Amino acid sequence: MSPTASPPPSADASGPPVHVRPARESDVGAIVPLLLRLKRLNEEFDPLLKVRDDAEPHAAEIVRAQLADPKAVVLVAEGSGTDREKVVGFVRASLRERPFYTPQLEGVIVDIYLLPLYRRRGGGEYLLREVTGALKAKGAGVVTAEFPAQNEIAVRFYAKRGFRPVTSIHARPL
Repeated sequence: MSPTASPPPSADASGPPVHVRPARESDVGAIVPLLLRLKRLNEEFDPLLKVRDDAEPHAAEIVRAQLADPKAVVLVAEGSGTDREKVVGFVRASLRERPFYTPQLEGVIVDIYLLPLYRRRGGGEYLLREVTGALKAKGAGVVTAEFPAQNEIAVRFYAKRGFRPVTSIHARPL
């Protein structure tokens, strides 16, 4: 944190440490660097998650497509204090049909990221609560989260909020 930046308020302050709202087209330029930071963090967990050199334009294209997709939810978190109205985090999720199971619609959290300064202060939990509500409003009966299996921080974050493993994906290079 720079000497002039004030820390975000704690979750105990007069409200959540971030303001969450639906993402707009004008947010794509702020979301993409955060998305790439998350993907580069994922790369540290497994070499099969190596970020491509041309990931940036693809990330922008994917975010734009999700903004236009009625089955998707993209929310941004804006900071507080000197970061007011600055995008400091985001969450991307979408609906997925479960043709063999009930509930039939699953809300899948694909990415959730918050700048380090806003972590451990309730911002991630607030983002999770907001995206879960948006997915439920779109008809999801269950919410799942996808993240690298070796990401123990994510495992603990979700477990603390009632998530548990349901399926597992195993991979090997060809």
